[in-house]
Amino acid sequence: MILRRTVLCLGLAQLISWGISYYLIGGFGEQITTDLGWSRDRVYGGFSVALLVMGLTSPVAGRLIDRYGGRRVMIVGSLLNAAGCIGIAASHDVVAYYMAWVCLGLAMRLTLYDAAFAALARIGGPEARWPIAQITLLGGLASTVFWPLGHLLAEYFGWRGALLAYAGFALLTLPLHLAIPEGRYREAPAPEDRLLRPAPIVERRNLAVAGGLYALIMALANFLNAGMSAHMIGILAGLGLAASTSVWVATLRGVGQSSARLCEVLFGRKLDPLMLNLIASLFLPLSFVAGLFSGYLGAAAIAFAFLYGVGNGLLTITRGTLPLVLFDHRTYGAFVGRLIAPSFVLSAASPIIYAFAINRFGQAGALYLSIGVSVVILAAAALLLALAVSWRNGGE
Repeated sequence: MILRRTVLCLGLAQLISWGISYYLIGGFGEQITTDLGWSRDRVYGGFSVALLVMGLTSPVAGRLIDRYGGRRVMIVGSLLNAAGCIGIAASHDVVAYYMAWVCLGLAMRLTLYDAAFAALARIGGPEARWPIAQITLLGGLASTVFWPLGHLLAEYFGWRGALLAYAGFALLTLPLHLAIPEGRYREAPAPEDRLLRPAPIVERRNLAVAGGLYALIMALANFLNAGMSAHMIGILAGLGLAASTSVWVATLRGVGQSSARLCEVLFGRKLDPLMLNLIASLFLPLSFVAGLFSGYLGAAAIAFAFLYGVGNGLLTITRGTLPLVLFDHRTYGAFVGRLIAPSFVLSAASPIIYAFAINRFGQAGALYLSIGVSVVILAAAALLLALAVSWRNGGE
């Protein structure tokens, strides 16, 4: 049984951790570029390095949580988040800047959703589905809270002072992570027929196909998320919105994420995670098509940010809940850690690829790239659902 106090503390910790790490470059990237006189590729490359570190350390982080629990691992992540923010704030040369991002990359793998999901699966087993959805409610507001907050702090203290404040926020997550129980889920005695009931995916070949499709969907979703986190404000500004307006419109992404997650928590108990995954995937291409008209219609810009938030927010939930219905929850951390490792590696290239697309083809080019990627996600989600239905019905 997962206590409400644990869910609330983890939710608040996710709100802070995402805001001060993953969304950091989206809020301060342009200011860092201007102040240090570096190229955009060099500045945003730090975020790419962090994502690469997340991918390389993902399997190990998953095994550590399976073995030691989320409390110890995520406390270490809190300290590393603080150190990473201080390191970036103190950077004046490329080596120090990139080393700080290496630290922040490890911190993100130990504190963000994948670590929290594995921690909840360890203590809640199959019952972790709803707590996973619930903690994403607060986490989804990270950009909505921290992009404007970071903008305000930077106006008064500069981007370096704002990052020192972010380090303070990182330390505030220490008592929140201490609320995570150290126990492990123990299944209650069940009727014999329930014990013998096969999982939806039982054969090795089915496991490989399901795992491959899951990994593909999450890798491409992470690619889009990294690109939008780093460049959404810049894309909106480049399409014709004022800089301050772009910041506030981009925050609607967080509103869309949390609104969708709230609806799922309130009304989605009977909805199969596989169907939810397909529904989430439908919102992505719609959002990017709306984005193409952002320079002409304010409503289109709002729809772009909000609808992308809806799709990404729901995909974040299925990222945590699909493994509970497809795979063995007892090895959740290690197995899912291996599956999502490629997603971080692909995400590492995303900010640079988007920067290249914007420089070469403009903001519209970045949106066309996003449309293509989102269509592949939609096709993979439809195929995964169709195959799972077939396997459940005993088909080949």
